[in-house]
Amino acid sequence: MDTAVIIVAAGRGSRMGGPVPKQWQMLAGRPVLAHTAAAFAGMPLVLVIHPDDRARAEALGLDARLVDGGATRDASVLAGLQALEGTGVSRVLIHDGARPLVSRALIQRLIGALHYHEGAAPALAVTDALWRGVGGLVTGTQDREGLYRAQTPQAFRLAPILAAHRAHPGGAADDVEVARAAGLDVAIVEGEETNLKLTFPGDFARAEAILKGREMDVRMGNGYDVHAFCEGDHVWLCGVRVPHGKGLLGHSDADVGMHALTDAIYGALAEGDIGRHFPPSDPQWKGAASHIFLAHAIGLARSRGYDLGNCDVTLVCERPKIGPHAIEMQAELSRIMGVEVGRVSVKATTSERLGFTGREEGIAALATALLVRS
Repeated sequence: MDTAVIIVAAGRGSRMGGPVPKQWQMLAGRPVLAHTAAAFAGMPLVLVIHPDDRARAEALGLDARLVDGGATRDASVLAGLQALEGTGVSRVLIHDGARPLVSRALIQRLIGALHYHEGAAPALAVTDALWRGVGGLVTGTQDREGLYRAQTPQAFRLAPILAAHRAHPGGAADDVEVARAAGLDVAIVEGEETNLKLTFPGDFARAEAILKGREMDVRMGNGYDVHAFCEGDHVWLCGVRVPHGKGLLGHSDADVGMHALTDAIYGALAEGDIGRHFPPSDPQWKGAASHIFLAHAIGLARSRGYDLGNCDVTLVCERPKIGPHAIEMQAELSRIMGVEVGRVSVKATTSERLGFTGREEGIAALATALLVRS
C-alpha cells in the first residue's frame, strides 16, 4: 500500500491530568491509542512515541514501526517521516494520537483529495460568534468569515512534506503550517464534529458516548454464487490461481469465492449485487479480474463510514482441493480489502457427491460479511 500513517503520540498532555499521558489512559476499556490505531487498520503504521512509553506501545500488539519522538511535535513528525523514506510509500497521513474517533469515511476523503493537491486537511467552519476579551470582559469581536477549526489526520504527498519539515525552523502548530511555509497547496476537506481531540477530562465522557453510539450501527450481508466448469487448466478462487484440469465459465474471471464475498458486502449496504454495478452486458467487464469488484464494494462501504468487521467465505466443491491454498486466499482477500488477515476466513466443504458440485460440474460459494460503522 502506498499510503502510510504516522500517529504522533510522544506528548505528555499536562492539561488532561492523570497518572499517565492522555494517549495511554483508558477509554471504553482500551488505551486511547489502541482506538486511534484501529481507525487505520490495514494501513502501514508508524507510531511516534516518547522513549519512556516503549513498553506500553509494544504491549498494544500493533503491526507498527515504533519511532522515538523529539522534544516538540514537529520534531516527532519529522522522525516519523524519515522512517518512511525509501519504503515505497508516496502518501502519508499524519494524525494525533489523542484523536481516537476519526472515521474511515474521513480518511478516504483525504486520500482522494491527494489526487489533486499536494496536501489536504480536515476542518470545520467556525459558526459561533468570536469575541476578544481581557480580564474576563468582552473587549471586542472577531469576524468569523473564512475561519476554520483544524483537525487531523492531515494528508500529504510524502516527498514534499518531508522536504518541508526538513527546511522548517520548528515551532509550527501543525503540519499544514509547515506545508504552507514551503509553498505547498493544502485543500480543506470537510471534518467531523465527532473527530474530537481529547484535551480535558470531560472529553473522555463525550468520546465514550460517541463510541457507544457507533457500536449499535452494524450491518450484515450474505452472498451466493455458482460457476460451471469449462475447458481450462486453472481456476481463480479468492484471488488465487489454482491449477486444475478445468476452468470456470463466466463473463469475468469467474472467481466464484470473490463474487460471493463482493455480493455479501453489497448486500450489507442494500446495494444489490455485482450485476448492478458491473453489468455483464457491458463488454468492458469481459474477462475482468474480480478484485476490481471487491475493491469497489469495500470502497463503497468505507465511503459511507463502514469498515469490515469480519467476513467468512465457504467454497463448495469436490475438486480442486482448497486446503493447500486457503491461507494464501485469506491473505489475498485481506490485501485487496485493506484489512488485517484475522478478519478474513476462507474454508471449504464438499456436498458429499450430491448435486452439481458433487458431480463436479461446477463450484458454489457462500459468503457472509459484517460491516461496522467506523
